[in-house]
Amino acid sequence: MSTQEAFVAPGTELEKLAGDFQFTEGPVWFDDEQALYFSDIPASITRRWSEAKGIEVLRSPNDKSNGMFRDDDGKLLVCQHGKRRIVKWHGGDEVEVVVDSYGGKKFNSPNDIIVRKDGCIYFTDPPYGLTAEFGELGEQELPYQGVFRTNVERTKVVLLNNSMFRPNGLAFSPDQKLLYVNDSEHELINVFDVTGEGDLTNERLFVEVKGDDPGNPDGMKIDTEGNVYVTGPGGLWIFDPAGQKCGFIQVPEPIGNFAFGEGDMKAIFFTASTSLYRIRVNIAGI
Repeated sequence: MSTQEAFVAPGTELEKLAGDFQFTEGPVWFDDEQALYFSDIPASITRRWSEAKGIEVLRSPNDKSNGMFRDDDGKLLVCQHGKRRIVKWHGGDEVEVVVDSYGGKKFNSPNDIIVRKDGCIYFTDPPYGLTAEFGELGEQELPYQGVFRTNVERTKVVLLNNSMFRPNGLAFSPDQKLLYVNDSEHELINVFDVTGEGDLTNERLFVEVKGDDPGNPDGMKIDTEGNVYVTGPGGLWIFDPAGQKCGFIQVPEPIGNFAFGEGDMKAIFFTASTSLYRIRVNIAGI
């Protein structure tokens, strides 16, 4: 078996599930509903896809939502570009503000989000939402693009890193002792050690993700064996824990993000610009 075949069985085809969107992002799998939630940022719409019902509109407008993560209570944590904040969505139009500022200054536009096992929220804050298309026109108040976390109680925000140019996707290793953060403009992934308190140390380059095809590092996930999956030129790039490229899935549109899903977590759903795609893989995602 080749390295590539370890991830995708020969003959497996990429399936287009839906299209005609503007720019899809933030996919999250709901196993209890057998459905994928995702956002169309410029359209400001949250949609749900299921095998049974196809595409449904759940919220419109959604304040130009981007990254989403399902919290321990089943509710969605949502990065809202429009209001430059993170909220918990309780359904309908009911949202609870989780964080919206640091040091008395508005965030740029929280972009991607994950939650540690203890409940701390980690998120990136590039300025992509300070435009009319992907958020709302506004002035950048923070003098950097940060990587942040909350405390366990989510009453405090901690700045973890402000040295990356456009921090975007982020993901924990399976044991949560490492945090991977990519930089979309510099086309690379950095990796940090995570302390017991949840802070970051020992920043170093993990890999560069560069190529001639459209696409750049954005969404990022980890499988159960610790392999790192990241959007990149031409499709989805896969690296082993040592940083060696060991797989690639070609997708016909630039991918903004993706999510593992289905009951065995062996399907990957791609939010790829104007479309939603799916492919079956061999290793389950986290």
